Amino acid sequence: MKKLLILAALTLSIVPLINTTAKAADETVVAIAAGNADFSTLVAAVKAADLVETLSGAGPFTVFAPTNAAFDKLPKGAVEDLLKPENKAKLAAILTYHVVAGKVMAADVKTGMVKTVQGTDLDVKVSADGVTVNDAKVVKTDIVGSNGVIHVIDTVVLPK
Repeated sequence: MKKLLILAALTLSIVPLINTTAKAADETVVAIAAGNADFSTLVAAVKAADLVETLSGAGPFTVFAPTNAAFDKLPKGAVEDLLKPENKAKLAAILTYHVVAGKVMAADVKTGMVKTVQGTDLDVKVSADGVTVNDAKVVKTDIVGSNGVIHVIDTVVLPK
């Protein structure tokens, strides 16, 4: 009886994880980000840059998604300035610099220069300390969506 109770408890603790993973795999990368409070600044920026439809398309996309804390590292007032309609093109360039065509899972990441949707390269480095993209550290990987994958980064990367 004790073994049965332990098995039931373990099963119940795993079910929410399975459901979350299955749910995320059915959502686009934009929907996944929109459903996570840690990406509210990114989602606001994607909306302001008019990229929701594009990034909700078939893809596949690999998105290096900065958290709200990553946006907070930018100079004071930078985010508010970028969200202004007159800066839409600049914002779109910054956001598409975080996107690579194709679905690249963490296990497939290699050191090297990677072409972004924006058109310039990201410098990806794999080491014993983890993965960096330019100066950003990848802090979570392989959030799989229906049209790609999200890797969470701790710093907003800016095109040169």
